[in-house]
Amino acid sequence: MKDRVIEILSKSDGYVSGEEISRILGVSRTAVWKNINSLREEGYVIDSVTNKGYMLRECPDLLDAEKLRKNLGVDVVGTEIEVLKCVDSTNDEVKRRASDGGANGLIIAAEEQTGGKGRLGRSWSSDSGGLFFSILLRPELPPSDIASITLAAGYAVCLAIRRYTGLDARIKWPNDIVIGNKKAVGILTEMAAQSDMLDFVSIGIGINVNTEAFPEEIKDKATSLFIETGKKTDRNGFFREVIYYLDAVLCSFMVSLYIDDMENFKRLCVTLGKNVSVTRNGTEIRGTATDITATGELVVRDSEGHEYHINSGEVAVQGIY
Repeated sequence: MKDRVIEILSKSDGYVSGEEISRILGVSRTAVWKNINSLREEGYVIDSVTNKGYMLRECPDLLDAEKLRKNLGVDVVGTEIEVLKCVDSTNDEVKRRASDGGANGLIIAAEEQTGGKGRLGRSWSSDSGGLFFSILLRPELPPSDIASITLAAGYAVCLAIRRYTGLDARIKWPNDIVIGNKKAVGILTEMAAQSDMLDFVSIGIGINVNTEAFPEEIKDKATSLFIETGKKTDRNGFFREVIYYLDAVLCSFMVSLYIDDMENFKRLCVTLGKNVSVTRNGTEIRGTATDITATGELVVRDSEGHEYHINSGEVAVQGIY
């Protein structure tokens, strides 16, 4: 009933009386009043004036699974979407769903994460205004292809940001999206596998959308779409764009085993051509990032001409962060 109340108020240019709302919905005015109060508790700003009724002033920035699913037109990613108010980690929730037979393409999003995480065991800041979600995939691929799945997901999110906002978003290998020299998106891919085949993959994505400020310790390294554009982003509309690109890119990847247009991916990658330092298994490698292979490895050439194919570890890029 609350959705109907919001619909009635949204379509009105002025106040709507409680009597009129109760007549339209076929309920008592007390029921209308209770639903109005419930909506206010959820963050809706609704004015009330004696003898005039109610007016909707402001809607909360909440994800709506029904809006996200409506006429989405996807093949795999986003065929099922759930939005949770709070969860420990969307990746952990997807892994739990996978063990219970969760469907290929399921998306779990949350307004709040109490235990969000990034690569190398780091925590991920789940501030208000962000977009936090994970995708369950069951691709018929060997475990060695998981690095490429991360690249494909990053490429898709980067395209969505560029298309929706016009910002010059770019990819920092292997799992970050940056705008300028600050991080706006982090991606964490986890898997369960047999010796030669993936059981499932969980792709966790955190996007700083309407975040207005960051804690002191990361404010020089992090940014958001709001900070970069100076205006709020409709999270539901933007999320639909992200899902569209994820479905298109990941479906293509799972069929062809590589990103079809790798050259376009490379053009969006800020890591290539930069001096980098890589810490791998306790050893530091310094050189220039020269290429990315079809399997997602970063090719680094040191000053003596030796080439290293990097598939994991901590990578620092000169001029970033």
